[in-house]
Order: sequence, then structure tokens, then C-alpha cells
Amino acid sequence: MNPIDRETQLQRAPHQDDFEHLVVGREEDLLWVRLDDPKRANALSQGMLTELTTLYSWPLRSVGIRALLLSGEGKNFSAGADLAHLRSLSNASHDENRQDSQRLRGLFESVLRQEVLTIALVHGACVAGGCGLATAHDYVVAEERSRFLYSEVKIGFVAALVATYLSLRLRGSHVRELLLNPRFIDAQEAVEIGLANRIAAPGELGEAGRDLAVEVLTNASSESIARTKALLLDLFGRSLDGAFGQAEEVNALARATDDCKHGVATFLETKKAPSWRS
Repeated sequence: MNPIDRETQLQRAPHQDDFEHLVVGREEDLLWVRLDDPKRANALSQGMLTELTTLYSWPLRSVGIRALLLSGEGKNFSAGADLAHLRSLSNASHDENRQDSQRLRGLFESVLRQEVLTIALVHGACVAGGCGLATAHDYVVAEERSRFLYSEVKIGFVAALVATYLSLRLRGSHVRELLLNPRFIDAQEAVEIGLANRIAAPGELGEAGRDLAVEVLTNASSESIARTKALLLDLFGRSLDGAFGQAEEVNALARATDDCKHGVATFLETKKAPSWRS
């Protein structure tokens, strides 16, 4: 499939014709996406990885999308990296392995930097790179029978890329527990430690995801969501002085946005915050 140029991305929303490994559909300001390789438990093949990176790099806000909800086809959300592809690189040079690693980094970074609200809807097994994909989202809604596992050390690998942002969700002790002594954890434990945000009953995962998206998008300005997401990434790991300096600049810039002006004026006039989705 030919790459989709930036000009096209600015003019329209993603469409099913753009993808072979994903199912994509729009519902008003929501973009529903489904990993579509159930025979391989939605492993992150090179084709799927490329399409996901394209999708999450899309300027979705510019075409009226305010939230992206990702799920998986079949029995499991995702089995993670394509091990057959990893084995094919067993005799690769360091540069070749580095280039392949950069492609996976590009996926995770595109999810983290996507401006719209992102929600992962997890059912069944969510393993290794698939777990990394899910937990790079703003929210994770877990079906109550779902299971999470970072299995990399079991095969002599390292969850290096995931480790760069997992501490945005979890305490250090939980990061070590998950990455050094891997075991499946259920939805309840995932919520308790912060790996997931909500639990959905069987068959209600999509509805729970939609309800969460509507709740957030009704209560929050999309402009503010985008700026807050970027700020949280920029503050991560900085010194207090550096963090305050960055926050000060973001604070000042936010005041000049149309959304901030509208929100303040609405509250002063009605004593209520705007309903942002309407």
C-alpha cells in the first residue's frame, strides 16, 4: 500500500480504503479502529505496524475527530511483536536491528503524541508489544476477563521501548514487578496498579469505551486535551525548575486560545462550564 501523503491527511479523515490490516470507521467525532489479524492474535506484523503508525500520526483534530478507540478482532487484543519477523533478524547487523527498533519506537511515539483522546479497548490476552501499544493510550478499558503480560524477558528480550513511558502510569515497584518477573495479571489488578482505568462487563467493551469518550469530550475542550497531553510528555523526567519553566509557557499560551476564552466567558455568564461535545 502506498504511503498517504500529508496533504491528503490534512484534507480528510482516515478511511477503510487506506488500510489492509485495520478496520476503520467513523461515528461523528469518534474514530473506531480494530486490529484485524485474528488468526495471528493481532500480532504486530510489519504491515500492521506501518498502518498503525500512519493512523496515529494523522492530524485527526484537523478533520473533526476528537477521540480514537482501538480494539482487537478475535479472541485476543494483541499477542505483541511478530516473533517470526524477530527471528528473521537473528543474523542482522546492529544497524539493521536499530532501524527495526526505530520503526517500533515510531509506533509507540505516534500513539503518545496523537493529540486526540485515545482509548484502548482490551479483551482476551494483551501481551508484550500489544500491552505496550494499549498502555501508550490515554485510557485503557479492560473487559473483566482480559489479561495483561509483558513477556519479553521470558524469551531473552527486553521491553526497552515500553520502559520509557510505563512509569507515566505505574509506580517504580510495579514496573519492576511487571518487567522482571512477568506473569499474567487480570483486569482487576490492572486497574488497582494503574495499568488500566476501567473494567467493562463481557460484551460491553465498546459501549464502555463510548461512554468514557463522551464523558471526557463533554467535560473537556479538545484544545486543552491536546495541550495537556503534550505538556505531560514534556514534563516527564525534567527537573522541577525545568518543569515549572515549561508549564509556565504552556499556561501562558493556553490563555490565548479560543477554547479558553470561550470556557471562561461561558462560566462567568452561566456559572457552568461549556458542554464541549455540543
